[in-house]
Amino acid sequence: MPLNRRTFLESSVAVGAGAALATGVAAPAEAHGHRPKPAKRYSFTVMGTTDLHGNVFNWDYFTDKEFDDKAHNDIGLAKISTLVDQVREEKGRCNTLLIDAGDTIQGTQLSYYYAKVDPITARRGPVHPMAQAMNAIGYDAAALGNHEFNYGIPVLRKFEEQCDFPLLGANALDAKTLRPAFAPYSMHRLRTPHGKDVKVAVLGLTNPGIAIWDKANVQGKMVFPGLEEQAAKWVPKLRSMGADVVVVSAHSGSSGTSSYGDQLPHIENAAGLVAEQVPGIDAILVGHAHTEIPEYRVKNKETGKDVVLSEPLKWGQRLTTFDFDLVWEKGRWVVEKVGAQVLNSNTVAEDPRITGLLADEHEKVVAYVNQVIGTSTASMTTADAPWKDEPIIDLINVVQAETVKAALAGGAHAALPVLSQASCFSRTARIPAGEITIKDAAGLYPFENTMEARLLTGAQLKDYLEYSARYYVQTAAGTPVDTAKLTNAGGTPDYNYDAVSGLTYEIDIAKPAGSRIVNLSFEGKPLDPAAQFVLAVNNYRASGGGAFPHVANAQQLWANSDEIRNTIIQWVKAKGTVDPGLFASVDWKLTRDGVPVF
Repeated sequence: MPLNRRTFLESSVAVGAGAALATGVAAPAEAHGHRPKPAKRYSFTVMGTTDLHGNVFNWDYFTDKEFDDKAHNDIGLAKISTLVDQVREEKGRCNTLLIDAGDTIQGTQLSYYYAKVDPITARRGPVHPMAQAMNAIGYDAAALGNHEFNYGIPVLRKFEEQCDFPLLGANALDAKTLRPAFAPYSMHRLRTPHGKDVKVAVLGLTNPGIAIWDKANVQGKMVFPGLEEQAAKWVPKLRSMGADVVVVSAHSGSSGTSSYGDQLPHIENAAGLVAEQVPGIDAILVGHAHTEIPEYRVKNKETGKDVVLSEPLKWGQRLTTFDFDLVWEKGRWVVEKVGAQVLNSNTVAEDPRITGLLADEHEKVVAYVNQVIGTSTASMTTADAPWKDEPIIDLINVVQAETVKAALAGGAHAALPVLSQASCFSRTARIPAGEITIKDAAGLYPFENTMEARLLTGAQLKDYLEYSARYYVQTAAGTPVDTAKLTNAGGTPDYNYDAVSGLTYEIDIAKPAGSRIVNLSFEGKPLDPAAQFVLAVNNYRASGGGAFPHVANAQQLWANSDEIRNTIIQWVKAKGTVDPGLFASVDWKLTRDGVPVF
C-alpha cells in the first residue's frame, strides 16, 4: 500500500497503541527513531537613526556645497534611505522596523525655512521636508528630541500631524493633567513563519532639559519627568499588554551625566541608568549626545541580563541595526540574543527617490540662503578667533549688546552697562568683503540659540571669565606656542569658550586655570566687584549650558524668542553696510607674564 499522510498517521497510531498495550507505558519517540521537533525560532532587525537635525541631503547650506568633514562622513536621510533599503532586502521587509531617537526638525536652513520662512503652520502650508522624507522611507516610530520644541508647540503639532508614524514621548506630560501629551509607545506586530506573531513595543523617552532649554515654549503647558521614573512605569505595562520585545528610543545620552550643572531637575544623559535600573528592556536606541556607540551592554541590576544600547552618529551619518534572535518557549517568544552595529552613510549613494521628492524644497532653500542682505567693507574670518579677539566675533557681540540695550530702554535697568558673550562656533565662518548673503551671516551662528539679558556683578563676571579661560592649555613663558595644541584643554569645545565684550582683560596662559584673568577693567578702571552689569547671553549658556558659574541663577531681565542668527541677519539688513572699523576692538588678549602671545 503506498505511504501517504493518512496511512502514515494510521500506522503511527497503531504502533503507538501496540507499544502501550505491551508495556503499559508509551515508548519515547526516540525509541522509534523520531527526534524532538526543533525549537521555533525567529529573527528580526530594528534599524535606528537619531539627531537628524533637518538633514535630508548630503549638503551644507552654510557653505552651499556638498557636506564634508575631516573623516569624510556623509549626512542626510537620502543616504539613510539607501542603507535602509539594503537592510530590508537582506532581512525581508516584514522582518524589520525603523525608528528614530529625536531632534528631527531643527538644525539646517532647510528645517529653519519650513518653520519660519514658509512655515508648515500657515493655512495651506507645505508639508515639512523631514515628514515627507521619513514617510517615504517608511519610519515606524520616532521619539521626541529636545530640539523638537525650539519652534514652539504649534509647529511640532503640525509636524506630528504630517507624519505617517507616531511621535513618542512617555515623559512629555500635560502640565495640568499630568497625562502623556504625546503617544508614550507604539506596538508593532511581526508575522513569523510559525503562525505566532511577535509583538514589539517601542517606548519613547525625551529629555527633561526641555523644561529649561525651551521654557518659553513649554512652561505651564508641559512637564518632563525623569526617564528612569517613566520607564519604570511603562515597561511593566507594555509587558502586561503582551509585548515580547521592548525597545526604548531615548533622546538621552548613555553617560549618566548632565552638562548643565545643577540646573536640570533630572539627569540629562540617563539611557544607561534606564538600562541598569528598569527590568524588562531588551535594547535602547540612544540619542542626544552626538556620539557614535556601535554597541554598549549594560547589565540590569534586577535581572542580571544585558541590555544592548547603540547610538548612531548624528545627521544621518550612521544607521544602527539591532538584530534580535527569538525562540518559542512555554507558549511565548523569548529573546535569546541581541546584537547591534552601525552602518556608515558614506558607503552608499543618495536614494534618488528621496532627493527627487524634495528637489524643489532644496532649490528654494539654496536660493534663500544666497540672498544678498548687505555689504561689508572688509573680509572677516573666525580662523584665528579661538586665540585672538577678532572683528567677526565682535560683530556678534555688537548685535547682541545693541539689541539688549534697545529692549531695556526706558526700564528700571536701562542705565546699566550692557556686556555681551560670544563663542567661536565654527573656525571656518567668514564674512567676505563685498556682498553678504544670508548663509554668510547665518554661518556665524549655526545654532538656534535665542538671546537673554542677565544681571551679574563684577565679581561674578571675573569668575565667569576665569571659568571660560580653562579652555587654554597652560603654556610656560618662553616656550613655543603651537596654536594646534593651545586650545580645547580638558576636552572643552570651542562653543564653551566665551569672549566677553565691554570689558578689557588679559588671559595669562602661563598661569594655572582659575587664576588667569589679569588687568580686568571697565572703561579704563579696575573692575568694581560690586558693580552691576547686564550680560547679553544666549539661552544655552543662560540655562546652564557649559556649567558656567552664576549666569544660570542670575536674574533674568529680558528674553527673546527669535534666533540670534536671525537677529544678526536683520541687523545687517538694517545697516546695509557692515564696517568693522565702527565696532571692532581688541578687548582681550593672551599673555604670559604680561607679554602678549600674539
